[in-house]
Amino acid sequence: MTAAAVGEPAGEDRPETLLLVEDDAGDALLIEEFLADSGLHARLTWARSLGQARELLTDGESPGCVLLDLHLPDAQGLDALREMLAAAPSAAVIVLTGLSEERAGLAAVSVGAQDYLVKGQLEPRWLGRAIRYAVQRKQVALSAAALQVGRLRAEENARLERGLLPRPLVSDDRLNVVTRYRPGRVHSLLGGDFFDVVETADGAVHAVIGDVAGHGAAEAAMGVCLRVAWRSFVLAGLSGARLVGMLEELLLAERDDSEAFVTLTSVTVAPDRERAMIVRAGHPGLLSYDAAGRVRLVEPPGGIALGMMPGLGGWPEEPVPLPPGGGLVLFTDGLFEGQTGPDGERLDLAGLVELAREAGGAGLDAERFVDALISGAEAASADHGGLDDDVAVLHLGWRAP
Repeated sequence: MTAAAVGEPAGEDRPETLLLVEDDAGDALLIEEFLADSGLHARLTWARSLGQARELLTDGESPGCVLLDLHLPDAQGLDALREMLAAAPSAAVIVLTGLSEERAGLAAVSVGAQDYLVKGQLEPRWLGRAIRYAVQRKQVALSAAALQVGRLRAEENARLERGLLPRPLVSDDRLNVVTRYRPGRVHSLLGGDFFDVVETADGAVHAVIGDVAGHGAAEAAMGVCLRVAWRSFVLAGLSGARLVGMLEELLLAERDDSEAFVTLTSVTVAPDRERAMIVRAGHPGLLSYDAAGRVRLVEPPGGIALGMMPGLGGWPEEPVPLPPGGGLVLFTDGLFEGQTGPDGERLDLAGLVELAREAGGAGLDAERFVDALISGAEAASADHGGLDDDVAVLHLGWRAP
């Protein structure tokens, strides 16, 4: 195995990195001379077999282009090409064939090579041009593949978003429901935060907000599963601790990771809007405010997160009085866990309550109130990377009769 710089002097352009896989020393020397005369600024590495080529690819950077002989001591024909394509998926591959093997060259292109060259017809200018064009075609193909992956990911994200963040199912025009979701800056995709609001035939309003631990498609899919199940259970007449227990059973049946867990808060607001029954499973508290904009943090007793200790999580259902013309704000921990100081200080719940009181005191409407909470939390952590976790906020308000 040898490496040599050929073509133009180093420093004028970034050299093209080439790997020649050729067992014939005479052919290898001829190709090196042609490259030197081609005007292509390149750094050539020579491997005598496919095995040596794999070692080079493992130990060093991937080359921009591979010149591959189809007759090697340890690999022959299209099998050699397939193995090289698998070993260097980001490199352009040009196959080197004999005078009587043009059909083999065409077959190689159909398998995945960017081009083929006949050894007996090589000329310096054609060799340099073929390498440039092959590298460009490979870069275009890689870019197109990346765009396709991005498009498919965006479509998947949109489907998950529709499942995680549904339209509230309410008919009472006195209700004021505002929802917001903002993915964390680290991953910029949906995580496992979910919420929902359903009004049942008796006039009660049921709301849930939850957070599947972790980020990614699996967590988002689990969030969709739990959110849809929650709505189904509510419409079937379940509520309170029994409903939460059913959700844990579903989590245990569906999760791939035995350590996966979910925090959530489930709220049932009575038809008279004077009280709510709240069940918390490892989730942070919620905010309550009155018609004058006075805000307080509500943290009724709760149980452990779903899936933490299966079958052992008793979840008390706690009544909470509600002020006329007020509302509730449910949220996930991403809203208050942003770093605000150089020593790891966090906004925390106390800081969030202060933000809410400032916004409530300003007499903002529900949408502006929720947006002020999120923008205030972002501003507080802006000097330390901003909010890096998903943020979900659910506002549930009502006008006084």
